Amino acid sequence: MVSTQAGAGIGIANLPNQRHAIASKKGSNYTILLCGESGLGKTTFINTLFTTTIKTPKTYKRRFNNTAEKTVEIEIIRAELEEKQFGVKLSVVDTPGFGDYTNNRDSWMPIIDFIDDQHESYMRQDQQPQRQELSDMRVHCCLYFIRPTGHTLKPLDIEVMKRLGTRVNLIPVIAKADTLTPTDLHKFKKRILEVIAAQNIQCYTFPLESDDEASTRRNMNIMAAMPFSVIGSTEDVQTVDGRTVKGRQYSWGVAEVENEDHCDFKKLRQLLIRTHMLDLIHSTEETHYENYRRSQMETRKIGEPKVKTVTNPKWKEEEEALRKRFTEQVRLEENRFRSWEQQLIAERDRLNKDLEAEHSHIKALEAELESMQVGLSPKQRK
Repeated sequence: MVSTQAGAGIGIANLPNQRHAIASKKGSNYTILLCGESGLGKTTFINTLFTTTIKTPKTYKRRFNNTAEKTVEIEIIRAELEEKQFGVKLSVVDTPGFGDYTNNRDSWMPIIDFIDDQHESYMRQDQQPQRQELSDMRVHCCLYFIRPTGHTLKPLDIEVMKRLGTRVNLIPVIAKADTLTPTDLHKFKKRILEVIAAQNIQCYTFPLESDDEASTRRNMNIMAAMPFSVIGSTEDVQTVDGRTVKGRQYSWGVAEVENEDHCDFKKLRQLLIRTHMLDLIHSTEETHYENYRRSQMETRKIGEPKVKTVTNPKWKEEEEALRKRFTEQVRLEENRFRSWEQQLIAERDRLNKDLEAEHSHIKALEAELESMQVGLSPKQRK
């Protein structure tokens, strides 16, 4: 390695500053996927995370009115955030309807298809001659909200997390941590980690070691908090000592959002925004997107469209309903035809009996006529 002379130098050290200026001017895309059952505070959490109303909360009345349509929707909310002249084009992908029904078979397929479709869309754009303005909606992290039951992961959680972990940076989140005592929360976290290890679920990890000892300790503290327990609230409340904080007011006191003794919201915010946003973006680009691109390039030619299988659970349910309705209609028609057949057979038998009776009556008349002719004299016959 050749070193330049000491002093002012030739300016190589200014390259990071140049890259910083370009990155600040260009900004960045950042996509977060929210996955979990309704009523776990996903909307409140995302509004609390960015300290602004990214998504308007839905009313309970509207939520229960929509339960008749058993389908998982994909809802995208876009916003542009700016801090210290650096802009981020934020996309929040919500999945209303997931896990809200008795039969949740294949309910994860619209979510999986959405993640794959974003990789596919970016790959198709990257193969075009003109690549100046690429639309990038690749999902950089998925926050999977777990219901605070205090027991363990449900079978649905395990199945979905397995499939998500191979496609996206998966971060498990325990919702509404203020509904569990600290002891129960600790046990719940331990059980979740045991299931994640036993089921070989891939969750997001990042390098713990750093050149800075303080950064290493911070990274270890963040990783030790996974799965993150969070409390969401956009309301200001007063604590006993007179502080105004974001939190929830209870009869026993205040559950503070940014108090690390109450929940892991602060650590999760550090992970998502302050310290590891770039790593989430790069790992999506270098790991998940490259894995998808490699798997597709091995089985497809350049420019060849992807063969898309129809796996939408809504379509499956509609197909099953149509099949049942068709089977029922065929059964009714068959019963109607059998009834007609029985009526026709009965009518045929009746007519045959009438015909036989008439035939017998004619035979009797003929016999009677013949006997009368036999009793007449030849003169009388003439």
